[in-house]
Amino acid sequence: MAALNFYNPKTISKPPGYTHVVEAIGPGRIIYLAGQLGLDVGGKVVGQAGDFRAQAIQTFENLKAALAEVGATFSDVVKINNYLTHLERDLPIFREVRDMYLNMKAPPASTTIQISGLARPGALLETEMVAILPAKAARAAAKKPAAKKAAKKKAGAKKRRR
Repeated sequence: MAALNFYNPKTISKPPGYTHVVEAIGPGRIIYLAGQLGLDVGGKVVGQAGDFRAQAIQTFENLKAALAEVGATFSDVVKINNYLTHLERDLPIFREVRDMYLNMKAPPASTTIQISGLARPGALLETEMVAILPAKAARAAAKKPAAKKAAKKKAGAKKRRR
């Protein structure tokens, strides 16, 4: 099983809401999540124009769904990258929303930067993540496609017998 260790060296200033170093030891599966915006399932920016909080919540809900797709949770996240269009104005709100989702007792390593814009007009933030699943979860996920193939093969054999 993969073990995660979280370190904040005493020779580096204490980070607000993230960990400087996250170490993963042992077998496991690395999950890379593409940057997510505050878009609804139809691809539209959520909330009223400029509603950073609504977009931040939707961004983390999208990340939650992406993690769930591979059997992961926010507890498996080891790295988070954040891109905000108005850092000074929105960083406190971002941290508040982020802290509702992430394990703040062992927060992941994090980078947050201000950018001039995002690919979607009206989007105010984008967040991407890296997660690590323990070997047990990796084995279960690896068996999942094989089980689906076996079920399809069995169903096909039944149809041919009829």
